Amino acid sequence: MKTKKTANRMLFAVLSSAYLLSCGSPKNEQAPSLKEAYNEKFLIGTALNAGHNYGRDTLGLNVITHHFNSIVAENCMKSMHLQPTEGVFFFDEADQFIQFGEENHMHIVGHTLIWHSQAPDWFFSDEKGDDVTREVLIERMRNYIHTVVGRYKGRVDGWDVVNEAILDDGSWRNTKFREIVGDDYIKLAFQFAREADPDAELYYNDYAMSQEGKRNRVVEMVKKLQEDGVRIDGIGMQGHMGMDYPDIGEFEKSIEAFAALGVKVMITEMDITLLPFPAGETAEVSLNAGYQEKMNPYANGLPEEVEAAFNKRYTDFFRLFLKHRDKISRVTLWGLTDRDSWRNDWPITGRTDYPLLFDRNYQPKPVVQQLIDLTNE
Repeated sequence: MKTKKTANRMLFAVLSSAYLLSCGSPKNEQAPSLKEAYNEKFLIGTALNAGHNYGRDTLGLNVITHHFNSIVAENCMKSMHLQPTEGVFFFDEADQFIQFGEENHMHIVGHTLIWHSQAPDWFFSDEKGDDVTREVLIERMRNYIHTVVGRYKGRVDGWDVVNEAILDDGSWRNTKFREIVGDDYIKLAFQFAREADPDAELYYNDYAMSQEGKRNRVVEMVKKLQEDGVRIDGIGMQGHMGMDYPDIGEFEKSIEAFAALGVKVMITEMDITLLPFPAGETAEVSLNAGYQEKMNPYANGLPEEVEAAFNKRYTDFFRLFLKHRDKISRVTLWGLTDRDSWRNDWPITGRTDYPLLFDRNYQPKPVVQQLIDLTNE
């Protein structure tokens, strides 16, 4: 038999759920939309996770369709997920991602074809565990790119062909691709992608693009590709930011330098962390209570002054993007809500971060309206 207290708790739970559903669903025709506000400026995108791709996160899907007109696959189109073992492709989640984008008439970005960080180990090894030859790795690249890009030919608008090939100082990242194939692995990747889908846009994507050394090397690399007759359509400037980096003036210099190459500039993977980085310290959050509090200062919510500074940081960058809207084709957030963000678990697991535009209850933060208002200035 239910007590009065139990009944009241159940009623509260039902009412709370109903409130969350009504607030979380942005189908209210009066609610402002980011994609509508920026319609004449640039595309507004977000990254989709498995909950979105398989339709489990219905509240999230409502927010996505209301506010965004471009989507990118957060994980399901990386090679370790698409081809975990040689000769075996897993397309189920990627197919769902593509289908969602098509059904909602969205700009679709495939991410990413060649990336050292989430490539399966077998890709670089023979049956003995030794490195494969240059010829074998080139053929594996060709087969992988032709299979994946070919499957979605005419359905994906653009591909991040090569991801994070350059270090902050402008030196080449010595990945297995470069170690075995050489510097021309980048040229080959773009050639194979162009063969597989001549009409898709092809991009180079990297982080810390405001660093002078990286900026100069990217410019040099793209010029060399162009001189060799390899078409590259855009450069993605990853927007993994903090409250004190990158310098907005240096970021602007990179926008201008990349646009001068005659390619599109895209702001990709944008989020702004509010948490300290454990430079030179252990990344074990459970080390002790004092360390945990230091590294996870906002576990119970944001102080007003911190939220205000966060809002300003976002609006300052979007004001810059609007200034260069003739150069920028897309701005994509790396995730939908704070609960989904990778920032909660990197470089320390279990923290509480607030890097995105929608909170853990799928509600737009005040900064969303501020970003919309910017378009009327």
